[in-house]
Amino acid sequence: MLRRKPTRLELKIDDTEEFESVKKELEARKRQREEAGSGAGASVIGVDMIGGGASASSTAASRTELINERIGYKPHPKPATLPTLFGSLQF
Repeated sequence: MLRRKPTRLELKIDDTEEFESVKKELEARKRQREEAGSGAGASVIGVDMIGGGASASSTAASRTELINERIGYKPHPKPATLPTLFGSLQF
């Protein structure tokens, strides 16, 4: 197989402006989460102590939902009955 040198990429002003705008937006979201988290942090700790860690499992579930949403994965429940597993097979 023939190999070639990497293609040159050009960075344009529009690209840098778009990067800066996305970066500012992400920083704003991060600040909002930190502000919301600092106010709700004490209540979450109280729930963990009283609820016996039920909040940790809900956090893990919401984390997986967030990851699935980010990557575009939409899990579908698997069918458990025989007709749905095999369709309409005729013997």
